[in-house]
Amino acid sequence: MAPMGIRLSPLGVAVFCLLGVGVIYHLYAGVISNRLAAFRQRRTVDLRELLAVSVEAAVLGGTEVKKVREENGLKEKSKGKTREGANELLTMGDLQSHRKMFNLISNTFPEVTVNSEEHDSMVDKAAAWSRDIPADIRDKIDGGKDVPAESVTVWIDPLDATQEYTENLPQYVTTMVCVAVDGKPVIGVIHQPFTGFTAWAFVGQASNMRPRSAYSISPPKVIVSRSHSGKVKSFVQDAFGNSTTVIGAGGAGYKVLSLLEMPSSETAPMEQADIYIHVTYIKKWDICAGAAILNALGGHMTTVKGEDIDYSGTPVNKGGLVASVGVDHKAILEKLPNLEPEKH
Repeated sequence: MAPMGIRLSPLGVAVFCLLGVGVIYHLYAGVISNRLAAFRQRRTVDLRELLAVSVEAAVLGGTEVKKVREENGLKEKSKGKTREGANELLTMGDLQSHRKMFNLISNTFPEVTVNSEEHDSMVDKAAAWSRDIPADIRDKIDGGKDVPAESVTVWIDPLDATQEYTENLPQYVTTMVCVAVDGKPVIGVIHQPFTGFTAWAFVGQASNMRPRSAYSISPPKVIVSRSHSGKVKSFVQDAFGNSTTVIGAGGAGYKVLSLLEMPSSETAPMEQADIYIHVTYIKKWDICAGAAILNALGGHMTTVKGEDIDYSGTPVNKGGLVASVGVDHKAILEKLPNLEPEKH
């Protein structure tokens, strides 16, 4: 009797083929997925280029801020109340600056996380970096300062000191960009739109800023917020004495610059302070650029308890801040043992 052969129906052949194709597809998909993941992990960002783009973005944003102010087209509206009960304003200057700054940085470095104080759905795909690296950056910093793209967080403040901007106090107004790597501020840019001066620093590399030749902490001149001061004035005088000079000023960027040597030929007259203290909540886009500049110059910006501030994740810094350069930061903190951030 002849052996019986195995005969597959057409349906069986089709199912078998489909199963085979499915197995092969998943195998190749897994390989491709792993290769894509490895590629993403290998993507890097040259920090010198990111510094140059940050400077360009801050200047472009500042141009919008100045133009809107001079054309009297503020169109301000309230975003709500701050924790201190102050009205938090949004103007056309904030919005136009945000559009320039956010799109330029995002288009140039699409793989990098960019956090802005403002939010807007307008996408400008034409916003492109000029590829220009300013001479002072090119001369002081070599290229090839590469870091993994996923480790980078960019914080931008399109218009710092909006309250003062609406009050026509332009000396306090700045635009700011900060680059944090693994949560640490590495690049800081603070631009003054109404003078055209731009301060920048790259931690461990170079800066166009420097500390002043002398500071005092017995007693110090302490600069604080004029619109969100909370109880900081009484805290400062409790810590350093009633003879302590407390300076109220607008804008976190301005306050950081008040601690530094400013080129008088390029800037408007500024207050000179020895310490910057803030005891209420503050956002990271307000302070990250200043922290990077101070760190690059050997200074410090910590919470009031002396803790480092992590510039990744949530935008809110709940621990207040103490900023200094050219003085013993630890000695300052020791004078503030009972200074706690205000609870709301």
